[in-house]
Amino acid sequence: MAPPCGSGRRWSKAVKMTFYCLFFLIPMSSAGNRNTNTIFGKKQKLEVQQQLKRLNKPALKSIESPDGDIIDCVDIYKQPAFDHPLLKNHTIQMRPSSYPEGFSFDEINDVYSNSKPEFTQPWHLNGRCPEGTIPIRRTKEEDLLRAGSIANFGRKKYHTNPHTQSNIDPNIHQHATFSETWDKYYGMTADMNLWNPYTQEENEFSNFQFWVMKGEYGQDLDSIEAGAVDDAYESTGCSNLLCPGFVQVDKQIATGATITPYSKYGGNQYALKFYVWKDVNGRGDWWMNINNRAFGYWPSSLFSILSDSASKVRWGGEIINYNSGGQHTTTQMGSGHFAEEGPGKASFFKNLNVIDGKQIQRAPRDPEIFMTKPNCYNIKDYGGFFYFGGPGRNPNCP
Repeated sequence: MAPPCGSGRRWSKAVKMTFYCLFFLIPMSSAGNRNTNTIFGKKQKLEVQQQLKRLNKPALKSIESPDGDIIDCVDIYKQPAFDHPLLKNHTIQMRPSSYPEGFSFDEINDVYSNSKPEFTQPWHLNGRCPEGTIPIRRTKEEDLLRAGSIANFGRKKYHTNPHTQSNIDPNIHQHATFSETWDKYYGMTADMNLWNPYTQEENEFSNFQFWVMKGEYGQDLDSIEAGAVDDAYESTGCSNLLCPGFVQVDKQIATGATITPYSKYGGNQYALKFYVWKDVNGRGDWWMNINNRAFGYWPSSLFSILSDSASKVRWGGEIINYNSGGQHTTTQMGSGHFAEEGPGKASFFKNLNVIDGKQIQRAPRDPEIFMTKPNCYNIKDYGGFFYFGGPGRNPNCP
C-alpha cells in the first residue's frame, strides 16, 4: 500500500476502487505488480486495440495521476452503462427519490457540489472532472495482457457467494462471514475497516465485502456486492465500469483509482461507509452511497428476482488459496490477524444494519457465522459488529 498522497510518493501498492458488473470492490494493491508476460500474436494485438477502443470512451478531459493512471472525464450520458441493451433509452436519475428511515440527503454531498469525499485519490492532485462528466480510469494494453486473454479480461473466475457453489473446493475458496436470511430486505449498511492484506500468489486474492442477494447459485440468483480486494481482481470480476449496467453519478470518485488512507496495525483505523438500498418510492433502482456521497445505482431493469427485494444479506471476508508447494497460502484476510486480537489489530465490520419492509434500519436479529477454515481465518460476533481475519498458513493451518 502506498503512503498518503504527496509529492515523491510511490503508488505501487495502494488502495484502489474498482467496479465489477453488479459488484463494486476496492482492490488494495496496484495491478502494476502483476505479471504481464503474456504474448499475443498479430491477430490478438488487433483484437486488443479494438477492445481498448470499445472500453475507453471519448474523454472531455484527461488527467494524469501521480501513480501512473490516466483518468478520463467522460460525458455522464456516454458512460459504459449505456452499452447495456436494457439501458439504451435510460434517463439518468441524479439522486434518489427516497431514503430509508435514518438516512438523510446532505446537500454538501450533492453530486453537483465540489465537496470532497472523506478519502484521497492521487489524481485529484492534478485536476478534477468538470460538471456533466464522471471520472473513469483508462484501460491500458497491459491490463488486457495481465488477464492472459482478451476473453478473460474483466470476467469473474469464481462466484463469490459463500456456501452456494458446490463445485468450488473449500480448500481453495475460503470464507469467514456473518449473515442473516429473512423474507424481504431492501438494503443494508456497513462500515468496512480498510486494510492492505498480503497476497502470496499473483492469481490469489483477499477481499472483504457485503452481499445483498436473492435466489440460489445454479438456479436464479441476483446479487449486489461491494467491498475491498487485495489484487487487481482481473481474474475474478468485471473491473471498473467495464461491465455495462451500473450508472455512476458522482464526479469525484474514480473507480479503479488509488485511494488512501488505510489502517495500520496498532495505529489509526480507517473505514469506508457503504449504504445500499432500494429506492422504493422512485423507479425501484438499487442505490449506493459511499461515505455519504450518492455514488450511483443499479437500474431495477437489470434484475429479475432482485427487482423486488433481497432475501439474504451477508458481510465478511474471502480468499483464494492455491496451496502452493502443498502448503496453505500465507495470503492474509483482513489485517492478517485473528479476530481475537480485537480493536486496532483485527479487521472489523461495524454499524451493520438491514433495511426491512417498513423502510426502517435495524440490526441483524439472528445472524449466522460461517467459517471455511477457522484455524486459518476466523470471525467473532460482538453484537452489532464483528472482527474477522487471519494470517493463513500457521502451525494450526499447515
